[in-house]
Amino acid sequence: MTKGGWQEFSNAESLKRPTAGGAGNGGAGGGLPKNQQRVRVQRTKTGKGGKLVTAISGLEAPEAELKTLLKQLKASAGTGGTLKDNLIELQGDQVALALNTLEQAGYRPKQAGG
Repeated sequence: MTKGGWQEFSNAESLKRPTAGGAGNGGAGGGLPKNQQRVRVQRTKTGKGGKLVTAISGLEAPEAELKTLLKQLKASAGTGGTLKDNLIELQGDQVALALNTLEQAGYRPKQAGG
């Protein structure tokens, strides 16, 4: 049994946007254009052992494109990061840098949370 019980963002599924109908949403790039996607950037600690992480959710693109974007974000931030279930996680507080990099890539990101 874990201490504390309630965790708002304990897994990647809690950050995903619900799909409408499920058709054409296989991650093959058939989704919305970059400038119409609801990309959210937020900092979180939950489930990471107290470490601060910047989570980027709402990206609808092929996995190869997400990996390229992750590589750009890691290089510009100078930190590590990972891609899990279309959720990009960067180590540390990289919200401002991630917002800027995503805008340059053609997305319209918004900061979520406080």
